[in-house]
Amino acid sequence: MSRPFSPRNSSPASFVRVNGKIRAREVRVIGVDGQQLGVIPLTEAINLARQHAVDLVEIAAAAVPPVCRLVDFGKYRYEIAKKEKESKKHNHASIVKEVQLSPRIDPHDLGIKLTHAIDFLCEDMKVKIALKFRGREMAHTEVGFSVINKFLADIAPYGHPDFPPKLIGRGINVMISPLPRNKRGKNPNAVENEHSHAPEKNHNEPHSAPKPPKTKVTVSGEPQSSGLNDAFSKLEVK
Repeated sequence: MSRPFSPRNSSPASFVRVNGKIRAREVRVIGVDGQQLGVIPLTEAINLARQHAVDLVEIAAAAVPPVCRLVDFGKYRYEIAKKEKESKKHNHASIVKEVQLSPRIDPHDLGIKLTHAIDFLCEDMKVKIALKFRGREMAHTEVGFSVINKFLADIAPYGHPDFPPKLIGRGINVMISPLPRNKRGKNPNAVENEHSHAPEKNHNEPHSAPKPPKTKVTVSGEPQSSGLNDAFSKLEVK
């Protein structure tokens, strides 16, 4: 039942002691059904795992005595990997991207900033909007608030502000969190990219020359169906 070689991956399960690798005389055992079996000698716990055709996995090495569980080690590794994947999703949501604005920002530049913010929110990232005043712009902070409010209105289908915009020092700050996936609008930039990657006709491939327009050929007023070895001087093209 002991495994002489540890897994090559660097997941938390690769550092878990199993069966004969456990370094303790007595262990506290959790049964296959999740019930506590009490503190028993290590050899007895390993024999118990063999009877149930599972492994004795150390799940709390720092405890005294160590806590072990009767479970298939492959299943245990799968559970650990699944929990780690879920935790990474939550950590990804804690990433904050900053978008800087100005009171006199050009409408085109504002649209580009909005596009970037939508991309971040659709990737489950938070967005911090920072609008900074320069010089005499502080005398008209209402202009900055109007820019921020317009930005929040345009981005509403993808995220919501955690708090109302606040004037802090010489700038206005607001944090935007992404909406849940089932309530969030589809990223229009992703849809445009899908259309842009659609297969196009290869212009390098050889293609037949366009057919010349049909012309009515007459010889002395009579229609001519064949053009082989005709007397071109007698042809009239209409």
